[in-house]
Amino acid sequence: MTGTREMPEAAGQVADAVRGNWVDHLAPEKARPYLRLSRADRPIGTWLLLLPCWWGVLLAAASTGWRWFDLWIIAGSALGAWLMRGAGCTWNDITDREFDAQVARTRSRPIPSGQVTARQAAIWMGAQALLAFAILLTFNRAAIALGVASLVLVAIYPFAKRFTWWPQVFLGLAFNWGALLAWTAHTGALALPAVFLYLSGIAWTIFYDTIYAHQDKEDDAMIGVKSTARLFGDDTHGWLRLFLMVSVMLMAAAVVMALIGTGMLNLVLGLAGVAAFGWHMAWQLAVLDTEDSDTCLMLFRINRNTGLIPALFLAAAIVL
Repeated sequence: MTGTREMPEAAGQVADAVRGNWVDHLAPEKARPYLRLSRADRPIGTWLLLLPCWWGVLLAAASTGWRWFDLWIIAGSALGAWLMRGAGCTWNDITDREFDAQVARTRSRPIPSGQVTARQAAIWMGAQALLAFAILLTFNRAAIALGVASLVLVAIYPFAKRFTWWPQVFLGLAFNWGALLAWTAHTGALALPAVFLYLSGIAWTIFYDTIYAHQDKEDDAMIGVKSTARLFGDDTHGWLRLFLMVSVMLMAAAVVMALIGTGMLNLVLGLAGVAAFGWHMAWQLAVLDTEDSDTCLMLFRINRNTGLIPALFLAAAIVL
């Protein structure tokens, strides 16, 4: 595997954490292993879980009209995404602790490195999930039901790489659920635009997480872990181009269905956001080198900006 990776610079630091992050330098020492379990030192996962939530509520608001409660949906989604991403990552680390100990990038995580026990991690996971549930209870009944249903996907995901070459699909199913939930929190019921937005997000997740998985493909092959990075191999660019197109087309369909009767400016802004979203993914594909781990990590992290683009255009459609 090419590309150099910096060694941890602080005691207990995880190998792929953002350098100089607040957890390693500002958080109380006893809290650091738990915050590392929650990936607080690697915020990109929270963004990738949050952004489909914002897509859902902003598309719904652009379609049916802005409500002040939408501010709480936006803020509550942010808090809930941080908590549920933390709970999900903690669950992932509990189930993967033996695999993580065998992979160079993950053996420095809190459980395999001995910073916390599996039992301590389980208690921390439960605390985060309960706080997230308290936030969920502020939404309507349909949204609450969707939130509870998402736990099935969260529970299954860590095991997917053991039985399928497509674990990224399961990650997409879980990570984009917020598009359905936030739409429903605004409107009170699911509708086709939210479903198409959800499916678009799943294709996007396969795109960015395949890039991410290329960092570990050699270690994964040795220990028998499956991924789309290993499945696609040298054909990765072609497959990712396909998922790029699918994601863009599905998001465009969601925007058209939701905004077709709201005025030309709304529709144009929504579709412009979709086009910019697709352009940003195309740029990633143009610079991707699947044999360079540092490039793969950089491109994975930059998908925060990719997902922010349609959110900002939808917000503009509401304001204008």
